[in-house]
Amino acid sequence: MFELLTPDEMARADRQTIAEGMPGIELMERAGRAVAERTALWCPPGSRVAVVCGPGNNGGDGFVAARVLHERGYRVRLMLFGSREKLRGDAAEAARAWAGEVETFTPEALAHTDVVIDALFGAGLARDLDGDAKAAVDAMNAAGKPAIAVDLPSGIDGATGQVRGAAVRAAETVIFCRRKPGHLLLPGRLHCGEIYVADIGIKDETVRAVSPQTFANEPPLWLAHFPVPRADGHKYDRGHAVVVSGPMHATGAARLAARAALRTGAGLVTVAAPKAAVPVLGASLTAVMVREANGAKGLAKLLGDKRLNAVLLGPGQGVGKATKDAVAAAAKARRALVLDADALTSFAGAAKALSKILAAVPAAVLTPHDGEFARLFSAQPAVVRAASKVERARAAARQIGKAVLLKGPDTVVAGPDGRAAIASNAPPWLATAGSGDVLAGVVTGLLAQGMPAFEAACAAVWLHGEAGKEAGPGMTSEDLDPALRLVLQRLIRKRLEARKA
Repeated sequence: MFELLTPDEMARADRQTIAEGMPGIELMERAGRAVAERTALWCPPGSRVAVVCGPGNNGGDGFVAARVLHERGYRVRLMLFGSREKLRGDAAEAARAWAGEVETFTPEALAHTDVVIDALFGAGLARDLDGDAKAAVDAMNAAGKPAIAVDLPSGIDGATGQVRGAAVRAAETVIFCRRKPGHLLLPGRLHCGEIYVADIGIKDETVRAVSPQTFANEPPLWLAHFPVPRADGHKYDRGHAVVVSGPMHATGAARLAARAALRTGAGLVTVAAPKAAVPVLGASLTAVMVREANGAKGLAKLLGDKRLNAVLLGPGQGVGKATKDAVAAAAKARRALVLDADALTSFAGAAKALSKILAAVPAAVLTPHDGEFARLFSAQPAVVRAASKVERARAAARQIGKAVLLKGPDTVVAGPDGRAAIASNAPPWLATAGSGDVLAGVVTGLLAQGMPAFEAACAAVWLHGEAGKEAGPGMTSEDLDPALRLVLQRLIRKRLEARKA
């Protein structure tokens, strides 16, 4: 269930399910019952439950939940935002089945309740909340009661995760069939609380027929491509990664990245460094090799060895023409490339020029954070101002023609074919100096082993997040290397079990 459905795709799946013979009111009944069952886990029968219903199908789900909870012995107050006479279709039918009183929403009523069900607005919200609607959301937040959101916390945009004027902060969100991008993108994810996905009868085949292009970044998305060493294999079968180092005083980033590439499974890793930096690197690296490579010409000469098949440029390398020339040299050698940090900033405002340089590269991943992204695409305002983080990454991947890994607490990986994956497993303490260098090294190590660019970027992001969780609070970027070992052990075990199955 790693597919993410936009509100439009979810609506298409609903319509297809109804066309195949399941009445819309049955879908609503199942959704409302799921909400009631999850609410019952928060408080025992006899507790007071306020159900705040809106004028659409989200409100219809709320009517069903209210009826089921009342039948189970809960003291239910149902408040409708709008007129009961204006309800239409399945929502109107659900309202007719509710025999209790329908009250007008008042903030005061929320003070005398144990749990609030937020069935006000769902994923179809298409405008910013204001006036009475915004006041209702603010009142639910001010009440200090656990809120169970139906589908999405009211006020969160299901496609972008943005707050539309105001948004409920839910203790739990009950989702139907599949999650939406807004459940994983920030700030929406912060409003959802615990997420429970309920099966309401929409078939997996129906979801696939919708052809979703957005996914949760979880192992089922890329595990089939993940490289696992073979019993009859050799280190030379697993690729030889090259990490380009900066000057003598800025070698730390390259060391972090190189160790990560080796840890992730690359058979061999070499740091290519200016002459003055070689002694520093040689004194601090053991399993990672060090080779002198002065400037773009030195790198081109090193890459004359065809066995060196993946190159990372940017970390600690310095911003300017020398770095741009090094990128061009690596691209001309037609190696798999990872461009990070200074390699991206060196092309500030020149994304189209970078696209031309990378055109002949077999596989490449760009790994910007938001600032680097804005600088790189400053000449393409439509890319920078796209509606959501997913659409920004997609537009960038189309512009460059390569995979883009847009970093952050909700890292998005996008491919030029339109696929995008959203990560949600990064702990807050992963935001520390050098963490991005480790991530870039993991991507490079996977590319060296022949993993496709989109899948390699997705796997690297997931591994990076899991390693951060494994290392725990107080970690520094150096702690990610040993943590990666434990995460990889578990993942490869799962991969081998999947092969046997």
